[in-house]
Amino acid sequence: MKYTTVVFDLDGTLLNTLEDLMDAVNYALRQYGYPERSLDEIRNFVGNGVQKLIERSLPADADKTNITDLLSAFRGYYAIHCEDKTRAYDGVLKLLQQLNEAGFKLAIVSNKLDSAVKTLNQSYFSAYVQAAIGEKEGVRRKPAPDMVENALKELGSSKETAIYIGDSEVDIQTAANAGLDCISVAWGFRDTSFLLEQGARIIAETPQQVYTILTNTP
Repeated sequence: MKYTTVVFDLDGTLLNTLEDLMDAVNYALRQYGYPERSLDEIRNFVGNGVQKLIERSLPADADKTNITDLLSAFRGYYAIHCEDKTRAYDGVLKLLQQLNEAGFKLAIVSNKLDSAVKTLNQSYFSAYVQAAIGEKEGVRRKPAPDMVENALKELGSSKETAIYIGDSEVDIQTAANAGLDCISVAWGFRDTSFLLEQGARIIAETPQQVYTILTNTP
């Protein structure tokens, strides 16, 4: 078996978090009199961390000096409501169980806040995932390789036996920067044509296809 470790993105890959993210963004925007954003707009804004999400959600002519206050409002709301509408994608739990039983080491790396990553991992995936790392001070966000490298260190794994799985252009760049092969998934926040334009080489349409690719079984 070529791979022994799998590093997953979280939002759009394992969990559909979009509605809870939208609700938290719109809560923060309402506090400061800004117009709210639609689900499709939030879908296009996610991927580079909370600050970028807030910045992209503001009107083009908005005063950017209160970003810190907006971030605080977002974080406070999301800490309480991050599991209201979030759910695992169909087939994801079975995939993680199969990989765990097959002996793979599993990790999650996300530009979501570290506290939220750990909370969601504990709620959904802790039976299978051994390391869950999110955005925190002193660690560069994806597409920098830092989070992936920290996860591999925590698992005691090498880059040569690890593969990265995600749903966005940020994930494709992250895998490249970390020196890992990449599987892009088509059920998340980006579609197949967009992923191909961004350089995706392997695309899985379903979680079961991920398992087949990783284990080379029919």
